Amino acid sequence: MIRFALVGCGRIAQKYGALFSTNSINDSKLVAACETQAERRDHFENTYKTPVFSNLYAMMEKYGREIDVVAILTESGTHAQVVQQLLPYQKHLLVEKPMALRLEDADAMIKGCDVAGVKLFVVKQNRFNLPVVKLKEALDAGRLGKITMGTVRVRWCRRQAYYDQDAWRGTWAMDGGVFANQASHHIDLLEWMLGEPVSVFAKSRTALVDIEVEDTGVAVITFASGAIGIVEATNATRPVDLEGSISILGEKGTVEIGGFAVNEMKVWNFEESLPGDEDVLANYHTNPPDVYGFGHVAYLNHVVDCLEKDGQSLVDGLEGRKSLELINAMYESIETGKEVALKFTPRQCKLGIAQDKLKR
Repeated sequence: MIRFALVGCGRIAQKYGALFSTNSINDSKLVAACETQAERRDHFENTYKTPVFSNLYAMMEKYGREIDVVAILTESGTHAQVVQQLLPYQKHLLVEKPMALRLEDADAMIKGCDVAGVKLFVVKQNRFNLPVVKLKEALDAGRLGKITMGTVRVRWCRRQAYYDQDAWRGTWAMDGGVFANQASHHIDLLEWMLGEPVSVFAKSRTALVDIEVEDTGVAVITFASGAIGIVEATNATRPVDLEGSISILGEKGTVEIGGFAVNEMKVWNFEESLPGDEDVLANYHTNPPDVYGFGHVAYLNHVVDCLEKDGQSLVDGLEGRKSLELINAMYESIETGKEVALKFTPRQCKLGIAQDKLKR
């Protein structure tokens, strides 16, 4: 039995609470949680019948010996700090996306977990969507041949009310814009499919809401293979969400996955067909129907499996850092107006820096 605790009882924590309370995760249980806001504490405790503490130290003092994994579900800009606070307890750590905002923080998290001898899991649940799994299998089998282009599109709707829910939303210090937040999973998928990026050029704007960061942006990525990647990301779609998708074009085939969150196979077309190809569109056209639930069920079951069998995580700290570096490079390009080569050290990237410090 792998025993979990949660730090943060906000929006995403409700999904974790529901999954554990319905026994959706194999060989696991939710032991405790902590949350600084009293209203959230009361709601989570009453809804999921789990003890919720006002801070992580109180939680760990009471239940530390019973906890195997701590899931960090706080705002993005606090992830690195929470990891450092938890390292002395030597528990495995699971961090929601993005793992951090600054590369130096991500590096400190990775090093700290290595020294403490604990695993660091970074949540990238869309890698477990069944259409995405099929696409990765086709790529690894060489069915698409030489890849020419990959594109991800995030066309979602986030109105002012969304950002006004919490003071940290839409800030450089704690959140980042559509690239760092909503599109981070899609950027991860593009890099996972196309391999090592060597440069990126990006542009952005704040189109429809009053926030510090961008709600709309595009980026052109050059990969080591020669393939070109395109990222189109916006929260300014109106009146409702349109899509979260990925398409991969190669010399021998084309695959496109659409839906709200890369969960619906739209195109599965190859020059050389194989038995079962005709069933892919039918079987994976609307799969999974509950995009959030399915992805986290599969991911958390993967975490449990890794711990029970001492296996290798699909997305550990080093793997999670890859897309964070690419996102930092996008913001560097936006500020400099130039193409940015990878690997690089951020100098003008605003991500993870408070606005008052940016003005100095």
